[in-house]
Amino acid sequence: MAHLRVEVGQYEKLQAQLLDLQVLVELAIEENDDSFDNEINAGLEEIGKQVEGIEFKLMLDGKHDANNAILYIHPGAGGTESQDWAAMLMRMYVRWCERSGYVTETLELTPGEEAGIKSATVLVTGEYAYGYLQAEAGIHRLVRLSPFDYNHRRHTSFAAVATSPEIDDTIDVDIDPADLKIDCYRSSGAGGQHVNVTDSAVRMTHLPTGIVVQCQNERSQHKNRAVAMKILRSRLFEHYEAKRREEFSKMQGERPDINFGSQIRSYVLHPYRLVKDLRTNIETGNVDAVMDGDLGVFIEGYLKQKRDP
Repeated sequence: MAHLRVEVGQYEKLQAQLLDLQVLVELAIEENDDSFDNEINAGLEEIGKQVEGIEFKLMLDGKHDANNAILYIHPGAGGTESQDWAAMLMRMYVRWCERSGYVTETLELTPGEEAGIKSATVLVTGEYAYGYLQAEAGIHRLVRLSPFDYNHRRHTSFAAVATSPEIDDTIDVDIDPADLKIDCYRSSGAGGQHVNVTDSAVRMTHLPTGIVVQCQNERSQHKNRAVAMKILRSRLFEHYEAKRREEFSKMQGERPDINFGSQIRSYVLHPYRLVKDLRTNIETGNVDAVMDGDLGVFIEGYLKQKRDP
């Protein structure tokens, strides 16, 4: 009901703005006064932007597109180089969330030995978080002069990003307790004396699929178990949905869509500066803005192409 109120409210606001502009146009015609032109044009431009935003949201019509999202980031092979790249990606997504009005909560973070991260799990809360962030699932490639190389040579690094919708308790995802391996360990990184000296962190392994989730954000093991189970339910839902889509594609005689193992975007910092999405061919030379969370053109471009290939 709250979601529908927002949609109806947007429509009523646009309708009121359009009626105000209509009155202004009639007044300008009646008075034969072109001094209203700038105000009318500005009003039409603003209404156009709002309509475009509403039309774009209509593309996010998947079953769980309106849900919160769980974002997973893992470095590829390459040690410190890839771990640093994974940390850069995590910052990029956190900045995008801040720009877009979403709230982020780090559920699990394993730091690298020298720099960067070995893994991260982030909950993104807000309407259509999953609808937008599903566009980012895949392999991200970085080319740069390495700050960790004594000879300052050019290196190529990879990191994997995966997303799944946060699934509420009304969605049935069958998990047999006998299929779970649960390990408890001490949290790493900051968190206070209590966190670091007790086995409060939880790692769950779903044996049939091999999916592993972790949570070390909460102070108590009980709370971390509950959060880890929520993450696992979301990962399993996405896993089974992906298998269903793949089977459907085979039945249709089509190749599967972009999947987790596909390289989707290149970020080149040397010998030139360019970010290019390999699915849509959208590119920009403003690398700094992209790394600061300016991802709208890539996300929207991919979603539009996905809807109208």
